[in-house]
Amino acid sequence: MKNINYMINGILAVAVIILFIMQFSGHKIVPGSDTNIKNSSDSLSLPIAYFHIDMLLQNYNFARDLDEQITRKQENARANVTQQMRNLESEVTEFRYKVQNGGFLTQARAEQEQERLMKKQQDIQMLDQKLTQDLLEENRRMNEQLRDTIMNHLKDYNKDKKYQVIISSDGTNPIFYADETYDITGEVTEYLNKRWSGKVTDKSLNE
Repeated sequence: MKNINYMINGILAVAVIILFIMQFSGHKIVPGSDTNIKNSSDSLSLPIAYFHIDMLLQNYNFARDLDEQITRKQENARANVTQQMRNLESEVTEFRYKVQNGGFLTQARAEQEQERLMKKQQDIQMLDQKLTQDLLEENRRMNEQLRDTIMNHLKDYNKDKKYQVIISSDGTNPIFYADETYDITGEVTEYLNKRWSGKVTDKSLNE
């Protein structure tokens, strides 16, 4: 289901980009008719390119290096917790043996040892949670670093290619590069603020 949503989002993003560029190029689309598309197909050139993000990450050496780094950290964290749990299990086994065979001089000493083992178990659980959170944060940071690297390198790559928009197959973040000419963030923000304040009426929306 998630892949289907990504695909739909990606298709919608591409459709919006195509319509937007056709609008800037002076081409109009009349609903219910494909005449305009057919007549202009020879002269219309949409400077758009796309790449498959999954395939890119599988073959991009920097992405592989980051994946190996996070994998090593995960394995080290898992080995650390596993070793401490094994040590604890050995101590618990020894504690039970002493209790059964009168290995403690007093009941208070046995209770003290039991509390120590319980505290150690809690510390290991807290360590496991901390390592998990650290790995999640490290993974998030690496993903941001990888995305920033791809976007920055795409700018250099596009100096010769002259694409207006470069998108990926990932529907969650479809646009990796877009010419600033097509950035209408300020205009949309101003329009939405006017709409929110009531300066733009529903009637004007249909004009």
